[in-house]
Amino acid sequence: MTNPYTTPIPPTPGPPATRPLHRRVLVWVGGTALFVTGALIGSAGNDGQQPVETKVKPSTTITATVTATATATPEPGPTVTETVKAKAKPAPTVTVTKTAAAKAADSGSGSGSSGQDSAGTCTIVSNAGNCYAAGQFCRNSDHGAVTTTAGGVKIECAYSSNAWRWTYV
Repeated sequence: MTNPYTTPIPPTPGPPATRPLHRRVLVWVGGTALFVTGALIGSAGNDGQQPVETKVKPSTTITATVTATATATPEPGPTVTETVKAKAKPAPTVTVTKTAAAKAADSGSGSGSSGQDSAGTCTIVSNAGNCYAAGQFCRNSDHGAVTTTAGGVKIECAYSSNAWRWTYV
């Protein structure tokens, strides 16, 4: 009884198919002929030429001699520097213009005091023409200078808090 769910076993083949003898002989003869032809071409490659011997030619050696002569140069002399004292810059000219009301206040008070201590008479002013106040930065030209604020209090340009500032004296 055969099982319907299995495939039948195929029949076993016979001996493998081989080439006929005359084809094998032709392959051997052709391969041998190619080998012999290549050997003959390779051996006849020099076309009857004689081998050339290489001779070593003598080499030329060039020797250069350099002669250095020292020339005497004088040593540099000392450098003379002349020190000149710089003249101090004159203080800027301050012009104070009083209005009619201010003139009346000065004449009416009777104090008669004028000069740097009064209001609005600071000797050093900013580029805009205003008086400096304490805490503001100083110009490079004002380092170490003393002036007054708009209120008449003396201030000095001093190095403070990593910068040049106007501080109270």
